[in-house]
Amino acid sequence: MVTKVFIDGEAGTTGLQIRARLNGRDDLDFISLGEAKRKDAGARKEALNEADIVILCLPDDAAKEAVSLIENARTRVIDASTAHRVADGWVYGFPEMSSAQRQVISGASRVTNPGCYPTGAIALVKPLVDAGLVPEGWPLTVNAVSGYSGGGKQMIAEFEDTDAPGHTKEAYRAYALSLAHKHVPEMQKNMGLQNPPLFTPNVGRYAQGMIVEVPLQLWALPGEPEVVALHETLAEAYDGQRFVSVAPEDEIAATTKLDPEQLNGTNELKLFVFGNPKTKQARLMALLDNLGKGASGQAVQCLNIMIGADEALGVNL
Repeated sequence: MVTKVFIDGEAGTTGLQIRARLNGRDDLDFISLGEAKRKDAGARKEALNEADIVILCLPDDAAKEAVSLIENARTRVIDASTAHRVADGWVYGFPEMSSAQRQVISGASRVTNPGCYPTGAIALVKPLVDAGLVPEGWPLTVNAVSGYSGGGKQMIAEFEDTDAPGHTKEAYRAYALSLAHKHVPEMQKNMGLQNPPLFTPNVGRYAQGMIVEVPLQLWALPGEPEVVALHETLAEAYDGQRFVSVAPEDEIAATTKLDPEQLNGTNELKLFVFGNPKTKQARLMALLDNLGKGASGQAVQCLNIMIGADEALGVNL
């Protein structure tokens, strides 16, 4: 059976990456609008209702509008925007988040694709909260650095196009200084926390790839968990997963630096537990491609689950 797919916002950064991953598939039939019709409400509404699965790669308001145009109960949606990440009736599209998540995604009519930063943070923290090693009320900090592609076309132009308004030669940029980043609500909800984490995102002068870090003062946690207990808990949580892995202890011991670009072009998410048993401190770190497992690769993985295809089909560039 061939599935009709419409990528609304196909010309954007995420849309282009999704289409590149899906090209050449004989189980998919694409509905595409020419440049002249992409902003034609009638043409978009027709495409949205003709498709079996719609993938929204739009700003939040435009994504909400697109959903409102769907009148066909058969049309299923994967939304890559932030618009529905904590909305009722939407399934969170992180298949490895729990043992039941794949099954829920497979039958969902509305799936919200996770943010790139939350994908790493949730993967690191949720199993520890579930296991009681980190209390639900614990004050957590999430530090992260991403390539500038995460900011979309405007930020890409800022860093790459010397003629673009606001062109910058910055090597590194700290942002979201108001402590109100739009990814925080989905982090809090899906980590299982009572309070929002302190989130400190940053952008480096490189195109894509990211590191997400959660530092822990183990001596302050109830029970003072050992570094090895954190590692064992995460390793057990993701045992047998195809795209989420935990670096073994010998690899961690030999690692002296992490390159945020290391997993670019893949749908992989790799977790590390660095720690010092003497000082009872730990640095939990997640490595991923912000355009892969953090966006387009994850969306393709969810699409595969929803149509019953091989989960790994086309998730890597």
